[in-house]
Amino acid sequence: MNEGAGDITRVLNAWTNGDPTALDRLTPLVYEQLLRIARHHVRRERGGVGPQTVSLVHEAYLRLTKAEHLDWRHRAHFFAVASRMMRRILVDTARRRGAAKRGGLAEHMASEGPLDFDELPAHIATRREELCAVDDALTRLAELEPRKAQVVELRFFGGLTVEETAEALDISPQSVLRDWKLARAWLTRDLTRPPVESRG
Repeated sequence: MNEGAGDITRVLNAWTNGDPTALDRLTPLVYEQLLRIARHHVRRERGGVGPQTVSLVHEAYLRLTKAEHLDWRHRAHFFAVASRMMRRILVDTARRRGAAKRGGLAEHMASEGPLDFDELPAHIATRREELCAVDDALTRLAELEPRKAQVVELRFFGGLTVEETAEALDISPQSVLRDWKLARAWLTRDLTRPPVESRG
């Protein structure tokens, strides 16, 4: 992800400043990294939740090119926004296909044991309701702790490293690790609690 970082940032700045040639120059610089992020998303979709990798990249990139009033700070910011768009595409697709109501994940964990958030990609979001449950939980976390939710979004959905996440959010790697640890604990509790109707 560090290859051509300066070039990407310069082209993004040119795009922000209205250079009509910037988008054509940006595409070959970012395409492989966008594919990497998309593969990270799609690997969770053994149940066939959403678009295939290339289609996901193209849809996200199309949305990026149409986005207005985005002041690109650097290439990490660009990839963070791209990952967020991919998450939105996948979740919207899951909801359109009739995701089941929240609660299935808690029932699953009752039989499977405690949830290790580091292992979430291997255990959840393989079905539509699970992908939506993670998205809903992350939305609830964002209402309470916006930065912690951003850390999870970048690391879990985007596949960014600690260093890349720190750059995207303009914080230290130590802050990323601290937020990641606290956010995982909060999300684990939220995702595994019984649905409201099951609590007495």
